Amino acid sequence: MTAPIASAVGSAMRVQSAGALFGAVRPPGSKSLTNRYLQCAALADGASTLRNAAICDDSERMLSGLYALGIQAALDRASAVVRIAGCNGHIPASEAFIDAGAAGTAMRFLTACAALGQGVYQLDGNARMRERPIGPLVDALCALGASIGYSGRAGHPPLEVRARGLTGGLVEFDSPDSSQYVSALLMAAPRAAGDVFLRVTGRGLVSRPYVQMTLQVMRSMGVEVLDATDERFVVETPQSYRAGEFEIEPDASAAAYFWAIAAVTGGRVRVGGLSRASAQGDTEFVNVLRDMGCAVVAGADFLEVCGPPPGQLRGVRVDLNAMPDTVQTLAVAALAANSPTVIENVANLRVKETDRLVALSRELSKLGAKVELRDDGLTINPAAGLVSAEIDTYDDHRMAMSFALAGLLGPAVLIRDAACVAKSFPGFFASLNALRRDSGLETQHTDR
Repeated sequence: MTAPIASAVGSAMRVQSAGALFGAVRPPGSKSLTNRYLQCAALADGASTLRNAAICDDSERMLSGLYALGIQAALDRASAVVRIAGCNGHIPASEAFIDAGAAGTAMRFLTACAALGQGVYQLDGNARMRERPIGPLVDALCALGASIGYSGRAGHPPLEVRARGLTGGLVEFDSPDSSQYVSALLMAAPRAAGDVFLRVTGRGLVSRPYVQMTLQVMRSMGVEVLDATDERFVVETPQSYRAGEFEIEPDASAAAYFWAIAAVTGGRVRVGGLSRASAQGDTEFVNVLRDMGCAVVAGADFLEVCGPPPGQLRGVRVDLNAMPDTVQTLAVAALAANSPTVIENVANLRVKETDRLVALSRELSKLGAKVELRDDGLTINPAAGLVSAEIDTYDDHRMAMSFALAGLLGPAVLIRDAACVAKSFPGFFASLNALRRDSGLETQHTDR
């Protein structure tokens, strides 16, 4: 019997080389789309059904926060369906405590949602969340009529929101370090008392595709944002979100791990449910892999990557500001390249679940790579021969999943505290083990 690619060792996972890997995978629903649909459906006029919703810690934190605000919802885990009764912008609860855990979208989105209410709401998260900034969003909400205080360090959770609804007016974000501030305000804005004008100044907007995703979700639920550019947004009020049934795409950030697996092993992996028309910017990651020497096949309902023979994967210089969730995936895949890889313009990774640039530099170095760390990126110089290592994950799901790629390259790799993948993709290691060591291409639906 063939040994599994990934096997549990206590709380860790050991990943071993298995040669070229092949398969067809359909990842669970997009975490980013799920939390946006949850927010908009909660504010909608009527009941909505979300199909293929992400079932992970981030989405469950979002749901539990909406429950706390008095929103009625039912989750069917087996079918990944959420049914949610919208409040038409009138938050039912007059007081609530919300624990966002490590979920950045839940913390930012629910803060804006709570500001629409009439009452006092407490929001908190885990230790890392208390280190992540939220001041620009708080300042914008306060400019629109909310009263929000910090229970600890200024500019960071925990928060106390003393809400009396939102007025209209002009708000500005100067060089925001997260696009989630903009998305959070945009989704709450249709229920403000007057029109909302939002401007992004300074260095502009980071992670632009995520704001475009927000606008697409809002549009699909009947709300229009006028003059929507990367720097200026106008939301006329009042507008109500239109309830309905919505199918959520597979998660493109999760898909990137499997496309990269094909790239580094010289295999072939097809991801179903995604196409060039996807709402998610991370589908563009296949173009980065193509530039590294992979073949990409795009179908009406799939994107497939075929890796080059061993030794022929090329390094690449790339600006990943629009795809920050793929940085760790590319950085580890770069270990298999035959020349350096330069990743630029991703300074916002320093305020994610961990300082991802520092974490990558440390863990890639353990494997023998020479890493040049900059304020806004990395250069990875692959080693002639990788060495075995135990990888620390920093309670960051993307560290755990990305470094699984390193184990496929030959060295013994042990990924510590691997259960952190539950934040976005609980079935990741099961899906990895379902890949084949031959070229048979059979559809495989991931364990949620």
